[in-house]
Amino acid sequence: MSNDHQLLIHNASQLLTLAGGPQRGNNLGNLGIIPGGAVAVQGETIIDVGPGEHLLEKYKGFNTFDAQGHVVMPGFVDPHTHLVWAGDRAAEFEMRLKGKTYMEILQAGGGILSTVDATRAASMDDLLHQTRQRSQNAFYHGTTTAEVKTGYGLTFETELKQLQAILTLDREGPLELVPTFLAAHAVPPEFRGRTDAYVELICYQMLPDLHTWWKERKVDRPLPFVDVFCEKGAFNLAQSRLILQTAHQLGFPTKIHADEFENLGGASLAAELGSTSADHLVKTPSQDIQALAHTDTVAVSLPATPFGLGEEEYTPSRAILEAGGLLALATDTNPGTAWCESMQFILALACRKMRLTPAQAIAAATINAAAAINRHQQVGSIEKGKQADLLILNVNNFRHLGYRFGTNLVSIVVKRGSIFPVN
Repeated sequence: MSNDHQLLIHNASQLLTLAGGPQRGNNLGNLGIIPGGAVAVQGETIIDVGPGEHLLEKYKGFNTFDAQGHVVMPGFVDPHTHLVWAGDRAAEFEMRLKGKTYMEILQAGGGILSTVDATRAASMDDLLHQTRQRSQNAFYHGTTTAEVKTGYGLTFETELKQLQAILTLDREGPLELVPTFLAAHAVPPEFRGRTDAYVELICYQMLPDLHTWWKERKVDRPLPFVDVFCEKGAFNLAQSRLILQTAHQLGFPTKIHADEFENLGGASLAAELGSTSADHLVKTPSQDIQALAHTDTVAVSLPATPFGLGEEEYTPSRAILEAGGLLALATDTNPGTAWCESMQFILALACRKMRLTPAQAIAAATINAAAAINRHQQVGSIEKGKQADLLILNVNNFRHLGYRFGTNLVSIVVKRGSIFPVN
């Protein structure tokens, strides 16, 4: 699309702007609604937002698009996915139904390691083909920007293969992908019993080589995030600290998987180090919640994961909000516990299992989710100067998000000013 493309989206029943930046604590849920609102777009950028009558008069020469009395809102931002993988783990789902736990399956060589085997064996073409289908599914359910992790290679060569797949799919679009390097997702089989040696490999070889690789290719984007799975059976607190501190020293922004099954102190570590987000946070105690609340580290809840595991304990969202923390939502799209590309379903879960209101869930899935990947200056709200990433729903009230589930309420996706009808 040329930079002089001009578009005016008008006749929204409710235009949800989410203006004003990330929403902390009990301020979560300020949708910035403009009844009968309109959005003016020049090229890929929002240039004006306001009442429809005013903008129709002001931008008479623009191409118009009638929202037909439906909700217009920012595109969803999904700040935690494992979108790039090969194969499936349907057999393990059945094993869990018969009583095996996630960690028992992992320690027996299944779980993440099963997907590692399949991903290592997959050709780049096959990896792209399988991921492309998931990417398109996420996009047409309203996700316009998604973070995507490596972590199913666990050697530098195969981690780079995943990273290259992420960059390739991002260039293809329309879904915009934000990469994360997660070599510390699990201990590979060849390092079984030698976790410290694998941590040293990540810190003193993989991360410096990644930095060099990124700079040599002159990738026109910030350095990728570096993440670690801080959990019993994966990486302990000291190992996680070493990985994140090394990443910080090299200039990488960081994230952490913490407190999914046990509390090891990962959330407090993220707060201490200034990580962009701490994710999962099911077993997070009050002192760690307080530590997060005094920082800009975003608490990212992944409600599809306990749902996928058949568990009843979810992120303590009310405690995070009462403490004044920043709360976001994400799918955790992955083959083992949460093969779910729909942020709409995540909102429905968050309303039921975490007691968020629809407005709070929407804010957590847009502007706060954008903050969880350092993109809140570009996406996550409908404001002048931001990227034109919008959704037109097929309903006239935002509360249908969260209230309804198992169906797609998105009728139009607008990405960088281009219109994509949902068939």
